[in-house]
Amino acid sequence: MRISSRGAVEPFIVMDVMEAARKAEDAGRHIIHMEVGQPGTSAPDGARKALAETMERDALGYTVALGLPELRARIAQLYHDWYGVTLSPERVVVTAGSSAAFQLAFLALFETGEKVAIGDPGYPSYRNILKALGLTPVGLQTPEAARFQPTTGDLSDDLAGLLVASPANPTGTMLDRAALAELIEACTARDIAFISDEIYHGIQYGARAVSALEISDDVIVINSFSKYFSMTGWRVGWMVVPESHIRQVERLAQNLFICAPHASQVAALAAMDCTDELDANCQVYAANRQLLLDGLPDAGFDRIAPPDGAFYIYADVSDMTDDSRALADEILRDAGVSVTPGLDFDPVRGHQTLRFSYARSTEDIAEGLKRLKNWHAARAK
Repeated sequence: MRISSRGAVEPFIVMDVMEAARKAEDAGRHIIHMEVGQPGTSAPDGARKALAETMERDALGYTVALGLPELRARIAQLYHDWYGVTLSPERVVVTAGSSAAFQLAFLALFETGEKVAIGDPGYPSYRNILKALGLTPVGLQTPEAARFQPTTGDLSDDLAGLLVASPANPTGTMLDRAALAELIEACTARDIAFISDEIYHGIQYGARAVSALEISDDVIVINSFSKYFSMTGWRVGWMVVPESHIRQVERLAQNLFICAPHASQVAALAAMDCTDELDANCQVYAANRQLLLDGLPDAGFDRIAPPDGAFYIYADVSDMTDDSRALADEILRDAGVSVTPGLDFDPVRGHQTLRFSYARSTEDIAEGLKRLKNWHAARAK
């Protein structure tokens, strides 16, 4: 059988790490999960109750391609509540997770072979989705001095697009309003499409995250119910597109996905009013973040960029190894803690970095930190 070269993308290494951790658990070991980029909590109680009630009276068939009108309107309201932005619900597209939104955005914006810039370190699926769609990802080697975020100096005239994440995965760093505005204005001047990944908005420490929609309507913004709303497995997200792109995206969504899961849309709508529960989750992330910032140096991980948002810490481990995957394997084997090698996020420099997720319970994070300290002490002997 023929095999398409477009399918020859790199694996999502964190999924392989999760599988190794699962096998260790199947063998009877207790593993602390600091590899997975998802909340340790379930969907909000109100979301689960709303779905249970709806299932008793509704067949939950297809919705229209752009999503339930009431959910689109509620998402538009969120932009007013969080950012003071007045947004027409017509510009909101509900998607099957942010992954579907990236596919729709890339297909709506770019021709085959065009170059789209992404910051490295960054979410690996950006690169792999672009490749699978016949586009050319351009990795920007962002420096620590720029908090691992792109700057206008990284732009070139041969780019068709720039994708920016703030807060970012794996670093948790954010762009402030001035830096984000500078990037958007520079892209507009060069006819470079600007895509803003905002799926970690709502999870920040100190200053709030700035939405690209506060600066311009001529951008595509992508978000998800996976992170702040604690609904990873429900596979529901959204995108906000310029008015000129609504019908283009709608036609693509009709043919590629039909619609986002109806049940997930019902739950997502209710989740948006569960702020007390969701903000309590964020307080746990804040406590976990502080635990790691205080304790990781004692475990040998002292070269880290304190995250502004999300629930990750990205550590430079070049003093320990030049093979982050082997180091992650060692930590899993000897400490019973699962962490993600940086190769997922940066093909050039990721062999000397690790990502620690602190999205699970504080009890788990404290235990993981204890194990890491013991591992480091034993390794130093």
